[in-house]
Amino acid sequence: MRKEHDEDVELLKTWRLPPSATMGSAVRARGILLELRARIPSALKKSLDLDAADITLVMPASQKTEFQAVSAVVSSALDGIEQLPVIPREIQDILTITTSERHRWLADGRLPSAGTRTVRLNGRARRITFHVFDPKLVEDILDRGAVEEWREEDAIAKAENRRRAAYQAKLTRSLKKTKAKKADTTADSNSPKLQGWEEFGRDGFLK
Repeated sequence: MRKEHDEDVELLKTWRLPPSATMGSAVRARGILLELRARIPSALKKSLDLDAADITLVMPASQKTEFQAVSAVVSSALDGIEQLPVIPREIQDILTITTSERHRWLADGRLPSAGTRTVRLNGRARRITFHVFDPKLVEDILDRGAVEEWREEDAIAKAENRRRAAYQAKLTRSLKKTKAKKADTTADSNSPKLQGWEEFGRDGFLK
């Protein structure tokens, strides 16, 4: 993790991320690092790194003033970091869910949004907007095993939808057959009758 010229590095500070902040997710820990880096000058971002659950700040002794300034910013940002909203890729990792499940449960209200966030992609002018989630809600969902319950509910609903679809298809086919029979009957009743045809048959000419 250390860059070249390790012998010149003299200033070092480490902060341990609490489990309540990472919720056991390396993706969440990485997200916290990026949030911290966003609050310090661009030229110093690489001085801040992540090692497992530890945030480390490493700078040469010649940058003591900058080191103290960045250290203060990081310490302040980490105060209450547990309340940092959870972004999509983090909640998927924490709850071990797929993108489609996140979209579906967000749409039906089982996974309430805590608002939206808009960011600009690195090196691009395009901005993207996405939903974020309350970390307390995410922790509650994780603790009570709600994801498995939701998957069971979805499986039942899917089976019911299939049953209804099969019934509807059968009903549609039945209605089409009924309409076809009625059409044939109507066609027969509207066919012109040949005068004397019954007598012709009765006299035996058709035998």
